[in-house]
Amino acid sequence: MFGGMERLSLDDVEQLSRRMLVASGASALQAGPTARSIRDAEAEGIRTVGLSYLPTYCDHVACGKVVGDAVPTVTTPRVAAVIVDAGNGFCHPAFEAGVAPLIRATRTCGIGMLTITHSYSAGVLGWFVERLAEAGLVALMFANSSPAVAPHGGHRPFFGTNPIAWATPRSGHPPVVADMSSSAAAYVSISAAAAAGETIPLGWALDADGNATTDPNAALAGAMLPAGGHKGSALALFIDILCGGVAASNFSFEASGFGGNEGGPPDVGQVIVAIDPAVSAGTGFVNRIEVLLEEMTSQPGVRLPGDRRLLSRRQTIDRGVEVPDDLMATLSSYAEHGSPARPV
Repeated sequence: MFGGMERLSLDDVEQLSRRMLVASGASALQAGPTARSIRDAEAEGIRTVGLSYLPTYCDHVACGKVVGDAVPTVTTPRVAAVIVDAGNGFCHPAFEAGVAPLIRATRTCGIGMLTITHSYSAGVLGWFVERLAEAGLVALMFANSSPAVAPHGGHRPFFGTNPIAWATPRSGHPPVVADMSSSAAAYVSISAAAAAGETIPLGWALDADGNATTDPNAALAGAMLPAGGHKGSALALFIDILCGGVAASNFSFEASGFGGNEGGPPDVGQVIVAIDPAVSAGTGFVNRIEVLLEEMTSQPGVRLPGDRRLLSRRQTIDRGVEVPDDLMATLSSYAEHGSPARPV
């Protein structure tokens, strides 16, 4: 122990995550990719969807909101279209089942689409698109989620935080990855503020009566606001059209919550579009991208999307991550006994 903290290597994080998931009822197929996503979230300093959120993953396996032994099924109804039915298991193993066919389809046609249907929370969307950019592709990803955000002009939750992410390959550098929600803030940020007894900025959320609030607990009982008012609302609607409509899954307003244990599987969807830039830009694409990025960052104070996460990743490779004693006790209990939501 060190100052009320325990230091874990990233290998430790992945192994602990896998043990927790399996002890809570997940198969090795479901636990492996999901544990790797937790490892990567911790490496990038995103604890709110890393170890802090992992007990919720475990609870949802235990109570049946995630089907712990789901086996993703892959179909290719069109040359450039790949569909993976996640079977209401985790999103990460469904993606891993479909990513190789997606890359092949994209290289063949110049553009490809991976639709993940009957799925669960995707967590950090950058985790998915970065893998495609590492293969030399430009990628977009959309995901819907359970209702938390009021449409512009309204005050009741209707949309999820409905995030979007994109990534592009670079020459001699990791891909540039941008990951953002269509809401003014991430749900986990408000939840974390409530747990820490902190306030939230005005403009993030409304209370149950539709009044602007800085109280995260009032916000959790009310509704979050879309980013940029009507612009974020329109983006959230488009993402619901893709992920509930095109992916033939639940719309946000139909999905059960990602937080509690009630309501059965959320049954949401994800849509990923990959583009092979060589089709139109030839082999010079990444060099052109470097021209763009170098010019952009020549202005003092400008940084690229994802720079902070890349810095955290470099630092945690050597030093690992620090986990508070109380969180470590919870994680260890889950690893040994499984989720308390699991039927005895």
